[in-house]
Amino acid sequence: MNIRNWSTGCAALALAACSGEATQAPAVADEASVEAPALEVAVSGEERRILAFGNSLFAGYGLGETEGYPEQLEAALRGQGLNARVIDAGVSGDTSAAGRQRLAFTLDALETPPDLVLLELGGNDLLRGLSPDQTRANFAAMLGELRERDIPLLIMGMRAPPNYGPEYQQSFDALYGELAREYDAPLVPFWLESIYQNPSLFQSDRIHPTAAGIEALVADTLDEVQAALPQAE
Repeated sequence: MNIRNWSTGCAALALAACSGEATQAPAVADEASVEAPALEVAVSGEERRILAFGNSLFAGYGLGETEGYPEQLEAALRGQGLNARVIDAGVSGDTSAAGRQRLAFTLDALETPPDLVLLELGGNDLLRGLSPDQTRANFAAMLGELRERDIPLLIMGMRAPPNYGPEYQQSFDALYGELAREYDAPLVPFWLESIYQNPSLFQSDRIHPTAAGIEALVADTLDEVQAALPQAE
């Protein structure tokens, strides 16, 4: 996706964030909804549970049930022999404030704490023009919640487009790295990095990845996810 497309996509998602997509009721993570397809590679070891907590980019907007990031990530991990279970806790339209409100509830609804949380939020804050200071405060609260519960995480960072102006862009882009350092958390600086310049990997809205785009994102972030996942005891 070139700069023009990225900026156009931002405007489109800003409208989507204010539409019915943004008013979805917060959902409890449905552990039974993510089932790994039959694979030839045998998995082994203790089950490793990963909570994919985010917005429409995790919820699989416009995709089939098995085509979203959590589902494809689970298949990729199991394809490498890891007994992984990825729980899809993505809610379309969620801002960091909405994520902050539902994080504890989502964690409490799980039978056991996850081995890793993938935290993917901030895009809707950006597209609504919310202050980066608000986004930072919400992320700090979520990171503090996870630290208090001793749950490892991987931050999936976003990047502001240039049409927001250099001051806003710099402030927004910096918050992910600064919080990652403050909370000693691993970070994927811009998790759409591998596809954002390729319009063919996005749906017609130029915002949400296609199934092929998700496949590319999984391939690009698989090593970071595996590195963030603690070794089984």
